[in-house]
Amino acid sequence: MRIFRTIVAATSCILFYTLPCYAARAQSLDLPRADQIVLDMAQAYKLGDHKRLTQLLPLAKGSLLEPWAAYWELALRLDQAGKPDIEAFLARYAGTYQEDRLRADWLLQLGRNRDWATFRSQWPLYRMGDDRSVQCYALWSDYLRNDADVARAVQDIWLAQREADEACADAAQVLIKARKMPEQAAWLRARLGMENDRPRVVTQAAAALNDKWGKTVNAIYQDPAKYLNNKLTALRPQTREFVSLALIRMAYLDPQGAALEVEKLRWRAQLTHEERHWIWGVIGKRAAQRGQDDAVSLFAKGLFEDMHEDHLQWAARAALRQGQWAQVQAALAAMPPALRADPTWVYWSARAVLAQKPTDAARSQALASLQTIAGLRGFYEQLALEELGQRTTLPPRPLPPTPDEREVARKNPGLQRALHAIDVGLRPEGVREWNYTISLHTKGGMDDRSLLAAADLACQAEVWDRCINSSERSRALIDMDQRFPMPFKQAIVARAQSIGLDPSYVYGLIRQESRFVMDAKSGVGAAGLMQVMPATAKWTAKKIGLSDFTPAKINERDTNIAIGTGYLKLVLDSFQGSMPLAAAAYNAGPSRARQWRGASGAPAIEAAIWAENIPFNETRDYVKKVLSNATVYAALQTGQPQSIKARLGTVGAPDAAIPEIGLDLP
Repeated sequence: MRIFRTIVAATSCILFYTLPCYAARAQSLDLPRADQIVLDMAQAYKLGDHKRLTQLLPLAKGSLLEPWAAYWELALRLDQAGKPDIEAFLARYAGTYQEDRLRADWLLQLGRNRDWATFRSQWPLYRMGDDRSVQCYALWSDYLRNDADVARAVQDIWLAQREADEACADAAQVLIKARKMPEQAAWLRARLGMENDRPRVVTQAAAALNDKWGKTVNAIYQDPAKYLNNKLTALRPQTREFVSLALIRMAYLDPQGAALEVEKLRWRAQLTHEERHWIWGVIGKRAAQRGQDDAVSLFAKGLFEDMHEDHLQWAARAALRQGQWAQVQAALAAMPPALRADPTWVYWSARAVLAQKPTDAARSQALASLQTIAGLRGFYEQLALEELGQRTTLPPRPLPPTPDEREVARKNPGLQRALHAIDVGLRPEGVREWNYTISLHTKGGMDDRSLLAAADLACQAEVWDRCINSSERSRALIDMDQRFPMPFKQAIVARAQSIGLDPSYVYGLIRQESRFVMDAKSGVGAAGLMQVMPATAKWTAKKIGLSDFTPAKINERDTNIAIGTGYLKLVLDSFQGSMPLAAAAYNAGPSRARQWRGASGAPAIEAAIWAENIPFNETRDYVKKVLSNATVYAALQTGQPQSIKARLGTVGAPDAAIPEIGLDLP
């Protein structure tokens, strides 16, 4: 399990390896010398040891992983490499992931150096074209060459980026100074950075307008109240925009204090309606994330039309929690069409209609809307099925890959190299190359039959994460046995049943935690199939009587399963059998899950509404996926239709008459 960590996505744990992993892997396997050399080069690349890379590169010739070795050697000296050197690499490894990746690296360097002529010659050859920084440089290049109207495209990319980015910020600055892009774009970027606690984003956005504003922005970030209470604030340039940033920062830290501050007459007179409404959106969002009952009323002080789409999502969540369906509809109506089409909001939009005594026509329209998303692809798709009177039922399996289809997959160089990289211990590299190979295929991605064959190849190699990933990409042909494999079945089912756990729930959790990668390790140290933290493993081993446990055993399959299921059972019992609460506790920690369930006396609500209101993006996604997974696994194991709603139940404050247990859970 992972006591909550920011940014790290649910499946990113399988991509993290510390440097000693390479050497340990090389020693533990009887690898061909060329592969051992490549592992040594991987470590040298991570350490930035170019001299070592240069020494070893000739010895890597002949390895299937030679393109990786050559990439590392050149990438580490790309800023000093000459154009002939780079072009020779691109020609030698044409068609590979490594060629495309190096070209992207080169394009970034060319953009930074403002070498637009070379950039324009290389940009059309970049096959994936999905690097946002490279995209901004390409748009900038088009603007410089023929005064192309690229401002909106640059703005959209820039505003969508969570972290500070040199390429898009520089392109935006050029366009703003040329009066092609409105200054408001930079202020919007600064607002988003401030409310999401990204000070570098704020500073970079302000610098796009004036290089001297960084000091002011930093002062606002450090102490917004001090800035607002400074008597000279109203006399400074751009005060209105800086006041907005200060109120947004205050809202992030103290939404109630910000609500009082924004109502002061001087700010009401100075700020525009749009600025005040945005600030109320931030205040409402932070109140909703804290589970405050007044979140809906705080949102109501602004206009949804002037709020960001993230505010609108939290407005809808807060209204759901309060059972205010008309307010849910109002927030959804203000969302951009693309967001409104997400299954999450398609589902809740229909539910809002059905909850308010609709006319026959409105009811029919809501049910038709649910029909557009109903299926097995995810949490809300399964819930939509149940609203339509159906349950999770497995579709017929498609015809298995033919021998010819399997052979095409087996001979695919990218898939071969990816599996070999994973096999020798270069999992991050193998995963990237696998994903690239199945995504590219002339940019349209593989067709369904090819994806099933690629998934089959990974399944046969017991590389379960790539098996799942590839199978999930098929659209019309759905093989649930590929998407929801059950490796280690005897060990997992036997252990789960012996301690009173539903094996489907355990499988649903493991699939989300590690994708069945036994040596998966997260950036904070969670390890193994069930991603157990070292301290938690030690505590749980003692609790369940695992007397021979040592930290070195954490990646052993049976030990990891015993400790992971043991801890999950303790958590589940602590939350009176609530699967959603236990999943949240497993991911973010029991204390947070208790905090989120509500204060004593709070009424119980649908678990789907409760899950949608979890303030941490990772945990919210995690809980929904674990329950969705578990429902499919139950259908696979029993062959019977399954109800996700039955697994969800309701979530509310603990019954005061029932003593709470497990309060010492780590």
